[in-house]
Amino acid sequence: MPESQVHFFSSEPVVALLGNPNCGKTALFNLLTGSRQKVANYSGVTVERKEGRLTLESGKNIRILDLPGAYSLYPRSLDERVTCNVLLGRAQGEKRPDLVICILSASNLRRNLRLVLAAKRLGLPCLVVLNMLDIAQRQGLQIDTAALSNELGLPVLTSIGIQANGADNLKSFLSGLDWRNLSVLQTGTSDATLENVASHIAHAESDNILVQKILQNLKLDQIIPDHLSDRFDAVLLHPVFGPLILITLLFLIFQAVFSWAVLPMDLIKTAIEFLGAQITEILPNNWIRSLLINGILAGLGGVVIFLPQILILFFFILLLEESGYLPRAAYLLDRVMGSVGLSGRSFIPLLSSFACAIPGIMATRSISNSRDRLVTILIAPMMTCSARLPVYALLISAFIPEKKLWANIDLQGLVLFLLYLAGILGAMGVAWILKYFTSDQFRMNALMMELPSYHLPRLGNLAISLWQRAEIFLRRVGGIILIMTIALWALSSFPLPPEGATGSAIQYSFAGMLGQALAYIFSPIGFNWQISIALVPGMAAREVVVSSLATVYALSSASADAAEALIPLISSGWSLATALSLLAWFVFAPQCLSTIAAVKRETGGWKIPVIMLSYLFGLAYIASFITYHIAISLGVG
Repeated sequence: MPESQVHFFSSEPVVALLGNPNCGKTALFNLLTGSRQKVANYSGVTVERKEGRLTLESGKNIRILDLPGAYSLYPRSLDERVTCNVLLGRAQGEKRPDLVICILSASNLRRNLRLVLAAKRLGLPCLVVLNMLDIAQRQGLQIDTAALSNELGLPVLTSIGIQANGADNLKSFLSGLDWRNLSVLQTGTSDATLENVASHIAHAESDNILVQKILQNLKLDQIIPDHLSDRFDAVLLHPVFGPLILITLLFLIFQAVFSWAVLPMDLIKTAIEFLGAQITEILPNNWIRSLLINGILAGLGGVVIFLPQILILFFFILLLEESGYLPRAAYLLDRVMGSVGLSGRSFIPLLSSFACAIPGIMATRSISNSRDRLVTILIAPMMTCSARLPVYALLISAFIPEKKLWANIDLQGLVLFLLYLAGILGAMGVAWILKYFTSDQFRMNALMMELPSYHLPRLGNLAISLWQRAEIFLRRVGGIILIMTIALWALSSFPLPPEGATGSAIQYSFAGMLGQALAYIFSPIGFNWQISIALVPGMAAREVVVSSLATVYALSSASADAAEALIPLISSGWSLATALSLLAWFVFAPQCLSTIAAVKRETGGWKIPVIMLSYLFGLAYIASFITYHIAISLGVG
């Protein structure tokens, strides 16, 4: 994502949402802003920022910032530092918020109230919102909001972030505010000693005492168990059944990626073929038609067709996250992660890397142990990101038959699951080796994380998140992938072949010459010159490999006037050994340039990115070499 700031109007009041992780802050943000959101990065750092726009009943527009979750305003992690910088007015390109809305989980006031007390000391106008009120009521908690408001000296509202009208109270309150005079919500003076250790310890001790007093006055000082979540956890966190359920869930997700995507992929394929036919009918046989059909349409169409599979995978990840299951998965895997020198806290960054390695690397900011964070960054690219999914889907569709196995298990989905599993096992192997290389610094950290209550995901939140991911993917298609596709078409089309040439025109082009040179390096692992060409632009973005292959084969075919389907072209032109070798390559292959740049920013230099590139290239080449020659020896070449 770009680092540049994304602002709607600088003159609009800025409202910051502040809260602990798992307080329902982002759900409330989605409820307030709906589809009027933009996602970018905080200037100078790779922490994701979300901002949205809310139009009040008066017609006034306000900007709303969804700050990274924080437990404290004494920053111990990098994402907490970003939150503090925004609140203190130190964030580059961002003015200090006009109003801070403190979002509290109504079922976990003991922890959440400490953050409110810290926010009051900032000297900013503050407002408190009790979110997840439905969960608190289900647990038997009765919270007197008027009494809480009196204790805190701040207005206290209620909300239910997963209900369509759950933020009506907040919207009405904001509409009635005099935005020119918010001093009525300002209870403190700016604390210049916020990041002073001694001051933080003193404040923490006094805050603990004050929070206990507030809870006693409200008769909420007794911990009330969440019986429904406890019943679920008795099964889902069981030492035997819990891991089996997790593995089954992941397996079913990969089955769905193929089986659910058939219809939308067929529709996209039909639309692409229709466009190609229309262009062929309208335009004469010249370089413009070749660019449109063999370049743009073949290249971009070869990538867009896999959008349904990417969205299905995102849908399930978001579903697990919204329901509160992901922290449980981290808990289940803590022992496994510990065996290779990591803690369960590395699980969520690694899981995020299945979507894209960049947010996964970014999520390591929540890991306090520097050694664990560095190892997690090094192995995050081995998680199979969504950019590799089009490559996997292409090769599986071309070489793995559509066949149902025992219990109606889809063979293609099983192969995809095994590829993801291979990436995970490879990453764990690298982490295990790094444990011994860093033995002097190695120390096991007990996993401490909050397990939120289970709740039903809100379809609106899922839809917004899926739309954002689709938008990001399509921007890449219309941006870097389009540029690389046109560039590759040009390199593959010029210079023109000499008179009397018998081969396809691309063999005499600049790209053909490069492919022939690279083939000497990659021929030992079964890659032909077309694959070698595609690997080069694939460093810009993994999806470009598919568009590059589509362009190269469209220009290599006997009929260069039409973009033939890529799957039948490679299934007839490649051996199974080559396809398996390419799959092995992409399990370990070095990441795209944007990921390398993110690692460079996160680690502050080129040392770690160079180490990462070197070991991933070596692993990929060795894995492909072994796979190819075993396949040849077994007679599948």
